[in-house]
Amino acid sequence: MIWQLIAAIFAGLGAAGIGLILRQLSGKRLPRWIVPALAGVGMLSYQIYYEYNWLTSKQQQLPDSAEVVDVEYDSMFWRPWTYLYPLPVAFEVIDRDHLRTTEANGQRMVEFILYRFEKQFTDRVSHQAYLMNCSKRQWVPLIGDERQPDTSALREIGADAPLYQALCETP
Repeated sequence: MIWQLIAAIFAGLGAAGIGLILRQLSGKRLPRWIVPALAGVGMLSYQIYYEYNWLTSKQQQLPDSAEVVDVEYDSMFWRPWTYLYPLPVAFEVIDRDHLRTTEANGQRMVEFILYRFEKQFTDRVSHQAYLMNCSKRQWVPLIGDERQPDTSALREIGADAPLYQALCETP
């Protein structure tokens, strides 16, 4: 967080410097307020750049075996540009190296951990173990140290869902 603040300050200083140069080149015909205005625009531009590249930078930090299966986008009224281009606020990842595939009663079962990354004041990461029944297209969370299925939270999943395709459609 401190590095983003420092980067925003330097972006503002750089844009203010450009404003000073433009004012000097115009023979001081540009108004004095152009310098702080460009500093504000520079800081805001950096913040927008950082927020839209948050997803890409987080994905680059993941291991090669990680696969993104869902991305959430959201719009916020205090960021009016997000109504045109929604902002990535969360994404879910599975780790292909830690999948356990078994057969039970002729049905393919895949045990996996779903990691959820959320963009908040500080990035938040949560994880939960799940069991996917590929034959019936159902998945259920596994709870406790012994990883018992929580059948009250059983959910259906569509065949076109990226999570289902990542776990069940690939060999």
